[in-house]
Amino acid sequence: MDIYQVAIRPLLFNLVKADSEWLHQQTIRSFSWLSQTPASWANQRLKQSLCLYDSRLEQNLFGLNFPNPVGLAAGFDKDGVAAGIWSNLGFGFAELGTVTFHAQPGNPRPRLFRLPLDKAALNRMGFNNLGAAAMAARLAQEKQKLIQSIPIGINLGKSKVTPLEAAAQDYLDSFRLLKDLGDYFVVNVSSPNTPGLRSLQDASMLSTILDLLQQENNTHKPLFVKIAPDLEWEAIADIISLAKTYQLAGIIATNTTIRRDGLKTQVIDQTGKSPQEEAGGISGEPLRDRSTEVIRFIWQQTQGQMPIIGVGGIFSAEDAWEKITAGASLIQVYTGWIYEGPLMVRRILAGLLSKLEQSGLNSINEAVGLEFKNQRRQEAEGRIA
Repeated sequence: MDIYQVAIRPLLFNLVKADSEWLHQQTIRSFSWLSQTPASWANQRLKQSLCLYDSRLEQNLFGLNFPNPVGLAAGFDKDGVAAGIWSNLGFGFAELGTVTFHAQPGNPRPRLFRLPLDKAALNRMGFNNLGAAAMAARLAQEKQKLIQSIPIGINLGKSKVTPLEAAAQDYLDSFRLLKDLGDYFVVNVSSPNTPGLRSLQDASMLSTILDLLQQENNTHKPLFVKIAPDLEWEAIADIISLAKTYQLAGIIATNTTIRRDGLKTQVIDQTGKSPQEEAGGISGEPLRDRSTEVIRFIWQQTQGQMPIIGVGGIFSAEDAWEKITAGASLIQVYTGWIYEGPLMVRRILAGLLSKLEQSGLNSINEAVGLEFKNQRRQEAEGRIA
């Protein structure tokens, strides 16, 4: 029995109706405390309950070893305060941030809302974080404990006070402070909650940022760009071209969506307004199909030669398998984890192993882009016939 789904989630979501951000802060505080005592009895119990190790789930990508393909998406541990705990919760990697060069409070509250009817969340946090220097100091202190752990990525955003024309320098300043402390880095130009940020996805603006970062990147840290699901195909094709030009490790698809069509939620309790009237990005189930479409497009455009990290609406092994067979080498979860609880990662991993067995595959790597590999095989067989 999953105690989270049966008792804890109904209590928090329905009876207590606790504020989403307050709940998040309490959770992070608990995880931060646990990460300070990695050898504790509680951590050993977490590992036993939540982790699933199997060599078929392992991959070596862009020089990093991933014990499994399920990662924690950016946004949950904005300041890296619980970096040491994520491997004990079953994750194969974790992405910290979004962090900005300047510390900032983010947007006015309330700014995080659950939409249970849609299995979704609406957020307009606005990159609230303590700044790159604070994260660097914390990770430098933790670095010894994190050796032999899972890969840790760092998601970089633009400070709100920095004008768009100075964005490249802002990203560079953060990267300089953190480049020795993360295993890979993500240029986040796709959050809808910082004014003008999404305009940085434009090819000319993005090329300036990537050029500066790669000049500084003398240790060849894998660098990704995270894109919005709301881009037109032509704009995504331009980003793919830039990713090749600047030798990026890959693309993260996708961030939250600003679209509101198809939502079942009529009114958000905390504000009394409809989701259509509220600013912010939607994550969770409403994003699932579109993010998978973007993954498919990137896989087709790159012939499967560029690693994709798929994120958006993953709640089950079926959702994960769909993203992987569409072309994602790795996947990330956030909203699904909030709804499904800590056992979700283990359930997904067990489900992926079953999918491998059913498909006659020996490793998760063989499943990446399977949709297209099967299509090609069928076409080839049709030509022979």
